[in-house]
Amino acid sequence: MTTPQAQRDRCAQQLLARASRISQMSAFVGLDGFVDEILHVVDKRESAEKYHRLTHMNQWGERIRAAAGHSTNIELVSQMTKLGGNGPIMANALASFGLNVTYLGILGYPNLHPVFAEFARRAEVHSIAEPGYTDAVEFEDGKVMLGKHESLRQMNWENIQARFGKDKFAQKLASAHLVGFVNWTMLPFMSGVWEALLTELCPQLNGDLRPLFIDLADPEKRLPNDLRHALELIAKFGRYFEVTLGLNEKEAHEVAKVLGIDRPAPTPESLTDLAQQIHRRVPVQTLVVHPVPYALAVTANGHTLTPGPTTDKPLITTGAGDHFNSGFCLGKLLGLSNLDSLLTGVTCSGYYVRTAKSPTVPQLASMLQDPSVTY
Repeated sequence: MTTPQAQRDRCAQQLLARASRISQMSAFVGLDGFVDEILHVVDKRESAEKYHRLTHMNQWGERIRAAAGHSTNIELVSQMTKLGGNGPIMANALASFGLNVTYLGILGYPNLHPVFAEFARRAEVHSIAEPGYTDAVEFEDGKVMLGKHESLRQMNWENIQARFGKDKFAQKLASAHLVGFVNWTMLPFMSGVWEALLTELCPQLNGDLRPLFIDLADPEKRLPNDLRHALELIAKFGRYFEVTLGLNEKEAHEVAKVLGIDRPAPTPESLTDLAQQIHRRVPVQTLVVHPVPYALAVTANGHTLTPGPTTDKPLITTGAGDHFNSGFCLGKLLGLSNLDSLLTGVTCSGYYVRTAKSPTVPQLASMLQDPSVTY
């Protein structure tokens, strides 16, 4: 499974040819916000300055399992503290492309948390509550997100109206070229916000359908009935927007479980079939599923799949999926095909995990054109 260099070159050329449009486009994204601390787990410490980390998740699990019935001491080493949350990471990446981004979320109240200061210089940022906090324990084969979510209850329709404004929300919803609602799982009142939008604001929208991107975030902890209800609401947005529902592989299996769909062995072919079955049950315009090594999109007209530029030594993994989402949305905004939008998404994610930075459009094009990068 490879993407030919010629296809990647064509995608890069299209991005560069259409890049001048980006500054005329706007995005309205929300509604979460986190302060992320990226952590490594110490295996052996040689000195005050030098240690060896646990590189794989099962090593950490075995260490905890071995301590059952006793106790143990596990040292975590901070690698960086950064803005977090699906929304801020995605919105920050969109701003790096040059879009005019408005972000509504929970980034500090009444004052922004300092970690969001640079983001606020690149985007129009509004916050109605304190952020959540995440300890992201990273390994070479995945990550464990340890969250503190008390403040997330403050993101609700009542506070949006009181601290941001219903009319202002309506104006942003009606005017943005791209709307994004992400992290349904961690925001306990997101479904209530969606219900309010569908009844109070969306019926006033007119004109062509504009893109709406929705990302659930890992819904394993939510009750099956809550997830089914959220999926019903997402499908209803299709009357007012061109809806894309984005899922990673684990999320796709969680959605399939609550829909009563069998979850087959993890191969590209079986995951594509699973995605097609989900799409029939949740009839959004586009369903995207993005495992680590590849990504696929399903529409009423068929499906498309492309591998991504994976690496065995990622510098960071927290936020990789959000960067995929931003790249895919950029492609759709610029009128690229699903294949080229997927390529833009996997390349954006691949650039980020290698550098811990959000790419610009020229940097995306350069990576696509680089023959030394294997897709």
